Amino acid sequence: MKHTFRPKLFSILQEGYPKQQLLPDISAGVIVGIVALPLAIAFAIASGVAPEKGLITAIVAGFIISVFGGSRVQIGGLTGAFIVIVYGIVEQYGVAGLTIATFLAGFMLIVMGLARLGAVIQFIPHSLTVGFTSGIALIIFSSQIKDFLGLEMDTVPSEFLEKWRFYLSNLDSINPYATAIAIGTILITLYFSKITTKVPGSLVAIVLSTLVVQLAHLPVETIASRFGNIPSGIPAPTVPAIDFATVKNLIEPAFTIALLGAIESLLSAVVADGMIGGNHRSNQELVAQGTANIASSLFGGIPATGAIARTATNIKNGGRSPVAGIIHAITLLLIMLFVGKWAKLIPLSCLAGILVVVAYNMSEWRSFAAILKGPGADVLVLLATFLLTVLVDLTVAIEIGMVLAAFLFMRRMAQISNVKVITNQLLQEELDDPEATDKFIIPKGVEVYEVNGPLFFGAAHNFKESLNIIGKKSPQILIIRMRQVPIIDATGLHNLKEVLKRLASSGKTKIILSGIQADVYEEIIKTDIPSIIGDSNISANIQEALARAKDLLES
Repeated sequence: MKHTFRPKLFSILQEGYPKQQLLPDISAGVIVGIVALPLAIAFAIASGVAPEKGLITAIVAGFIISVFGGSRVQIGGLTGAFIVIVYGIVEQYGVAGLTIATFLAGFMLIVMGLARLGAVIQFIPHSLTVGFTSGIALIIFSSQIKDFLGLEMDTVPSEFLEKWRFYLSNLDSINPYATAIAIGTILITLYFSKITTKVPGSLVAIVLSTLVVQLAHLPVETIASRFGNIPSGIPAPTVPAIDFATVKNLIEPAFTIALLGAIESLLSAVVADGMIGGNHRSNQELVAQGTANIASSLFGGIPATGAIARTATNIKNGGRSPVAGIIHAITLLLIMLFVGKWAKLIPLSCLAGILVVVAYNMSEWRSFAAILKGPGADVLVLLATFLLTVLVDLTVAIEIGMVLAAFLFMRRMAQISNVKVITNQLLQEELDDPEATDKFIIPKGVEVYEVNGPLFFGAAHNFKESLNIIGKKSPQILIIRMRQVPIIDATGLHNLKEVLKRLASSGKTKIILSGIQADVYEEIIKTDIPSIIGDSNISANIQEALARAKDLLES
């Protein structure tokens, strides 16, 4: 626990950084930096912002995430998951609004980390993450059709169905050169690894397509023709102007950025742990992600998080410490300073081809198909999140998906929570259970009931109804076994107290609570339940409860 908020880099340096690891870390960092270059530019353009903002984000946020993060090998920067939310914020609030939303999201991530929510976020349902990730992949693919085919369209509608209607109505303006470059980019990106894995296929595609366009003077759109020159440097930091009205408007998209960033960064860290046999510090990772997003917004960048593909590339090339991530950021900075002026010549159709590959890799179609064959509740969450992401809005999809998943979870928990009679062998217990009721003599006039499952607000009503029915039988002694109740909330406590109060007031039945778990006991003694039934009527186990029942019968 004492290392919860200690960056991994600090721990490694304190323990002693092995000299033999320096060269592999440098090599991996340079390779990941080269891999990140086309993605940073492509993601920025797809997000509706200038290409240099992608480079700034990868440099500033990537550096901070590696220095202050809770993972040894996490690589931070832009990811495809953010394209949809960033594009939507820019479209509605402009780049200035995006800067403020990123700034606010950074503080939210820090608060999540300090509140130790790192482990909690990892329990978000798999069907939810697959739903919105697949939806994002489809939206990214759809957003690239204009540049992929070189269509002559002034504006592309933001709505999914309207966008495809416009595409179909403008198919007569397809640019065959742009289409050929995009298809060639996909093929090179996918298959160049068969030649070598040291140089990313996406970079090879960019170099080749740029040379072909410039040497052959092909009529295709480039970064320069749409965005102009790419600055060769990082601007000075500027604190965005924030007022209450702005915060009120942007608090929702900022929360979406924070939640999405937390999910993706921790998922990436978990995957990395599995690859290197490590153990990341989730809360420190959230703090680092928050700090990185604040810094990114100050320097004019956009949201950043842990990037699974680049983190995996780092590991596969020998990176085993945050030094590799730092080198990755420095490599991108050097490229921006000395090579950035040529990046403006990159064809947009080449970047579209790269993003189509990214969309395919993000689609998780195998997981999507597997969940469709699973339980109906998971299918419902998956389809609802997917369709809302594609047809409505990512923010709405995450909110409704989370609420829906929570309701379904509560329904499942309520279904497994019950109260059953275990007197007179009406309930078959485990044969190897040393405390099974059939191993004891139950005196006449005593009935034993067992509560199974968490006693929370979703199950409290069923619990109350069950005990009300039991109370109508008016046994002399009612033993309620609670050894299988792991948690109890305020509603469960209230309903338990009300039922016990009603039974006690009748004067016909005496109640004994048996086998209460420690956490539940702590909650019960905070209420007046002990005074309602009597302190001596709370027993540690069934033996004590039966002994107490015998005393009550004899008194």
